[in-house]
Amino acid sequence: MGFCSIAMAKIVGDSGLVIAVDLQQEMLDVLRQRATVAGVANRIRLHKCEQERLGVDAQADFALAFMMVHEVPDQRRLLDEIHAFLKPGGKLLVAEPKIHVPGKAFAQEVATAEEIGFWPVETPRIHGCRVVVLEKQRAVD
Repeated sequence: MGFCSIAMAKIVGDSGLVIAVDLQQEMLDVLRQRATVAGVANRIRLHKCEQERLGVDAQADFALAFMMVHEVPDQRRLLDEIHAFLKPGGKLLVAEPKIHVPGKAFAQEVATAEEIGFWPVETPRIHGCRVVVLEKQRAVD
C-alpha cells in the first residue's frame, strides 16, 4: 500500500525516482493518494505488472522485495527480471516474514539469486524478517 515506496521516495530526494510495481491496480491507486498527501508523488512512477512478468523498462540502482518473494510462483523468473533491470553493482534487498518463510526456504531463495548472478553482501536486521542484501556483479573491465 505504498509504505516502503513513500519512505524510499523521501530518501531519493527530488532528483531520484522510485518505481512502485504491483499486480493490483487498487494498491497502486492507494499509493498514488498517499504519495500525493506525503508530497512525493512526483518521485514515484506507478507500474502495474502482469501476473507472470514485472515488465519494468528502466535501469535501477536498488530494488526492494519486501515480504513478497515467497508469494511469487516462479521466484527464479522474478529474480531474473530484477537482475536484468539492475545496473551493475546495483543492490536488491529481500526481506521475508519469518512466520511464512522458514530458514531453509529463505536459504533456497538466496541460493537461486546467487545462481542468477547476485551475491550476498549484507544481512541487516528487520524485526520479524529474514533479510539479505544482494549485489549484482559489476561488469569486468
